[in-house]
Amino acid sequence: MNRRNPVVARLALGVLVASAWTDPSAARQGDGEDWARVVEDDRAITIETDLIEAVIPKNSPKHWMTGIEKGTFLDKTTGFREAGDGLMVIDWLMEPGSDAEWQEQVFAPDGDGVGRYTWFENETDPARREYALMAHGSSHRKRMVEGPQLCHRMKPVEPEVIRGDDFVAVRTTYRFEYAAPGRTPGSRWTQLIVFPKGERYFVLMDRVDSVNDSPELFLRNDTPGCVRHEQGDTFSEMYLSYLGGPDGVRIPSGEFFNPFPPDLKFGYRRDTHRVPEHFIRAYHLRDPETGADGPWLAGLTLDPSVVYEAWCSQRPGGIIVMIEEIHGRPTKAGESFSAAHVVGYFDDIEAMHEVYDRYEGHTGLVVDEGGWRLVGSTPTPGE
Repeated sequence: MNRRNPVVARLALGVLVASAWTDPSAARQGDGEDWARVVEDDRAITIETDLIEAVIPKNSPKHWMTGIEKGTFLDKTTGFREAGDGLMVIDWLMEPGSDAEWQEQVFAPDGDGVGRYTWFENETDPARREYALMAHGSSHRKRMVEGPQLCHRMKPVEPEVIRGDDFVAVRTTYRFEYAAPGRTPGSRWTQLIVFPKGERYFVLMDRVDSVNDSPELFLRNDTPGCVRHEQGDTFSEMYLSYLGGPDGVRIPSGEFFNPFPPDLKFGYRRDTHRVPEHFIRAYHLRDPETGADGPWLAGLTLDPSVVYEAWCSQRPGGIIVMIEEIHGRPTKAGESFSAAHVVGYFDDIEAMHEVYDRYEGHTGLVVDEGGWRLVGSTPTPGE
């Protein structure tokens, strides 16, 4: 597919004044902006555009604290919602290696239980060890650099809402609170989400400003998100553009009826695979009551070279884990890295690739006085 210049949305911004939860019509700002409404209360921010709806939690989430809240991403065209635990959920800052020697030393500073990432290398309980192997595999050891695990240990946040004539944007930032022995806490994570008018998708950037050196620092997330199912009742097939040849691979739901670890099948590693032209992960939604197919829900990582490792594995308990790790390169304190994604609903695989062609090659996302735009590198601080 030919590389094209991106379509750039550049219109004047207005700052949305947050309101308490009231009649939704009260959240509409200004003339000619009925295509979108934003309602903010103490717990969350609700975004409703002409084609999609989503909720971004501030505290007390339904499931995870980061990304789009579980069960809230609605496709108005078809009435379908995501089938997992939320979208673009963020985890740890990590690097290759084992934490077996010091895993007992890493605790959440607020005393809220143990805040460590562990492979249970010294675990003697067979059930716990089996779960660790099913969840993480055994072929590529990794360890935490900084925590907490943001998805469920992040404290309340106050996202910034920015609005333009044809988009709504939400920016969330958080500093990691503790670090592995010999490391410094305080790296900053920023997630910027843009909801464009007239689209069934949003554009998102995750960025890290590191305070540590690392030989291969990476950020772990779910792209687009996990899938909850019982014998394939919520989806009919999976699509991975980067496996199975130039056209990708379509995997029937039956491949996920029994648990398997991430390093057994459907895995990708930048050091063992060819970097693909497009990096798309999608699942074909299915109505669990009627069995009828719905739209595809896809996550497009716009620069394939930023993907360090990704897997699509079935854990015990009816959940397909769609973990993706970004960057995984030598990083010095004071340096930054980012990845840009498009996440949303598509009628078919061809439509995913058409949108990918429109935006490909970018790792950064900027909202400023000119509107929003994708950029080819990590934005400088303040952008």
